Amino acid sequence: MSGILGKKVGMTRLIQDDGMAVPVTVVLCEPNEITQVKNSEKDGYCAVVLGLKELKKQKKTQKFQYIKEFKVAEEELESYKKGEKVTLDALEENEKVKISATSKGKGFQGVIKKYNFSRGPESHGSHHHREPGAIGACTKPGRIHKGKKLPGRMGNATVTLNKQVILIDKKKNIICLKGPVPGPNGGLITIRKY
Repeated sequence: MSGILGKKVGMTRLIQDDGMAVPVTVVLCEPNEITQVKNSEKDGYCAVVLGLKELKKQKKTQKFQYIKEFKVAEEELESYKKGEKVTLDALEENEKVKISATSKGKGFQGVIKKYNFSRGPESHGSHHHREPGAIGACTKPGRIHKGKKLPGRMGNATVTLNKQVILIDKKKNIICLKGPVPGPNGGLITIRKY
């Protein structure tokens, strides 16, 4: 198994045997169905396409709400068959995994919230309170360089993190990852093996 799709349930904490409380994010990983197996002869590369959460009204081209593609080695391709289910059996506790999710969108934000800029003076006729300050260059180069920290959209970006698996409940299809995971409750989480 190269990866699996799941939905974020929320956060809680687990008490270990030594009395330490570990914050964990609970992810529900219902069995994913293999919708397509891509090979190098037909598609130019080897990959497995997984689907999660079947649609009630299926369309001609879409059977699942979430579809994700995972690249696999050519030697492993024979072990995957279309229609098979992918479960949490391949993952183990205390294993490191790579997770990807879309972070919460925070809309258009100023530089104080977005980049932790300092405020200007609040009194004595100052008109500089929450502005970014002077940003212009001189005649040369006569423009703003790319990557300048300015107000703009914050969040709603794909975030990839390395997380440790704390607990796996294969009967309930639940996996607990150490620490926070980006995105809202109910958001799609992609879990990949190292």
